Amino acid sequence: MRLTLVISSLTSGGAERVMSIMANYWAAKGWTITLLTLPESSVSPFYNLDSRIQYVPLGIAGNSSNLLAAISNNLKRIQILRSVIVESKPDIVISFLDITNVLTLLATQKLRIPLVVDEQVHPAMYPIGKIWELLRQWTYLKADRVVAVTARALNYFSPQIQSHGCVIPNPALSVSNSDSSSTQLLVKPSLIAIGRLVPQKGFDLLLQAFAKLKDYYPEWTLTILGEGELRPELESLRDRLGLVNRVHLLGTVKNPHDYLKQADIFVMSSRFEGFPNALCEAMACGLPVISTDCPSGPKEIIRDGIDGILVPNLDESALATAMARLMSNEQERKLLAMRAPEVTERFSLEKVMGMWEALIEEVIKEKRK
Repeated sequence: MRLTLVISSLTSGGAERVMSIMANYWAAKGWTITLLTLPESSVSPFYNLDSRIQYVPLGIAGNSSNLLAAISNNLKRIQILRSVIVESKPDIVISFLDITNVLTLLATQKLRIPLVVDEQVHPAMYPIGKIWELLRQWTYLKADRVVAVTARALNYFSPQIQSHGCVIPNPALSVSNSDSSSTQLLVKPSLIAIGRLVPQKGFDLLLQAFAKLKDYYPEWTLTILGEGELRPELESLRDRLGLVNRVHLLGTVKNPHDYLKQADIFVMSSRFEGFPNALCEAMACGLPVISTDCPSGPKEIIRDGIDGILVPNLDESALATAMARLMSNEQERKLLAMRAPEVTERFSLEKVMGMWEALIEEVIKEKRK
């Protein structure tokens, strides 16, 4: 099988991690994998890629100074993308993420190459601009399949798009306990959160919730792993709330599992998600988890009261109450932690990749009719 995979970049995000996992899985099976990204080669992949994967950074990313320049640049991107896709001779193309999906659909027009596009966030919560949205609604009609990570995300689209849509969750990988770091990485007892420092992740809400508890649980700390545009604002908020020595913003790390294994509670405060990998990873590490019931993903992953706790979205008081509940109750933490790793069975790599492979076979057969 020859697959060409397309994604905007291979930075440290969740969608990038999922595509890397998929590419490595299929390369290990002996499939011929070409992986295309838009930036130039100076931007190295954050996640390790199997040496058998042909990784091709196209060098076509970048901002445009005005509308005419944007049209011209995007036409060039489409032309280059089309040329490289044809050259890779794929049996099928799989593209990840809204705007990249649109460009890939435009680039493959009339090539008769099967194309599957995948949405990794809830589209209703992540606006991409009026023009790109119109293009998405039009081009997705031409995709052979539109994959969403939850049914709630797929329901965003028109009935015509949903008619050739399907739901495939992201895989939750099991975590080995034998590779734990011997170095003490966290100031315990510790809450931990992971994500880019952007509005979507709601770390401002998390800081405000933690501030409500700081005097009642003076020994507890909060560690946030991730980097992003809001670092100055979050650091300022942390300082204003009197949390300077209690909240640690450590940036992006290569080994989040080492930190997760040493933490006591994982908290996800997101305003919206798709199918949050960090939440699955925390549960795979055997952590009791708390998450906002945001659109979408947490409700599909957490069995409330069994292997985690869901709280109303955007409600910092409810978040603080749930945090205090677990911070004060070690027995409940242990009960939730005991069931949490079952997420790796419900969304195992083999199950999820089996769904992808069944879809690939189905789409290729349809195209050959």
